[in-house]
Amino acid sequence: MSNFSLPPNVTDLGWHQPLWYKYEQCAVGPYAFIFYFIVKVFNLALGFPANTLVMWRIARGKSEASTSDVFIFNLAVVDAFFCLMTPVDLMNRLYLDNWGVWKLQNLSYGMKDTTPLFFTCICLDRYMAVVHPIVFTNIRDNRIRIGISALVWVMILAYAITESILGIPSVTKVFISLILTSFFIMVFCNISIIWVLRKSIAGKETMNPVKKKAFKMVVILLAIIVFNYLPPVAIMPFASTFTFFQRHCQISVSIYSIMDLSSTIDPILYISKTDRKNFYCCLKGNANNPEKNVNV
Repeated sequence: MSNFSLPPNVTDLGWHQPLWYKYEQCAVGPYAFIFYFIVKVFNLALGFPANTLVMWRIARGKSEASTSDVFIFNLAVVDAFFCLMTPVDLMNRLYLDNWGVWKLQNLSYGMKDTTPLFFTCICLDRYMAVVHPIVFTNIRDNRIRIGISALVWVMILAYAITESILGIPSVTKVFISLILTSFFIMVFCNISIIWVLRKSIAGKETMNPVKKKAFKMVVILLAIIVFNYLPPVAIMPFASTFTFFQRHCQISVSIYSIMDLSSTIDPILYISKTDRKNFYCCLKGNANNPEKNVNV
């Protein structure tokens, strides 16, 4: 991710074997880098096929897709590309140390940095569906969401290209602002959804099965948001107070690795909420009447 993927020192003459822990100062404690490499391989082995499956699932079930699936599909595209960059990333870090490949890596990291934009769109879409259902009925047209997705892609590419060409310092403040804003919007939306769903069953012994499924879904989603995005939100404002070793050898590597895990967690969450029976029918090309996904 952003502050971890610093380009190599291009003033060095001749080729040298890159340090797998990136900086010489990290030699005394490279354990965070071990975690980083494990996460990268995990994302490639599980995250890439999971995101590919999500894209295929949504593309095959166009007529049954929920409104949020437009954003989920675009999120899966970014995450799949990021996971697919793992062999390039590892080869360049461990052997090539090529300046041009570092630029490509920073492009992929820039794209990953901005995936919270799509996650925020998903949360806002579910927020409108549950908290403001009347307004939501007037904005169900997916062309609106396609237009929003196109705007988000413009922002993602602008950010990623800027990071790739001008370097990480040029986008650090933007990244911090993006994470903070997205985090608080997502938390607000999900807490509002949970509050409305809880009120809907006040005085009742049981919850409607559809609302029960929606309630469980947003609780899980909120937990994942906190797990993936709370560490950088809590730590990054104080980054300047850390020593070089703490920042580049321990904290940054760890928190960005945790954020990278969202590339696998997000598609698995989507797949897990898909009805198994209908999903297997879809795998067999027999999904004529699958149950519609809930728009929350």
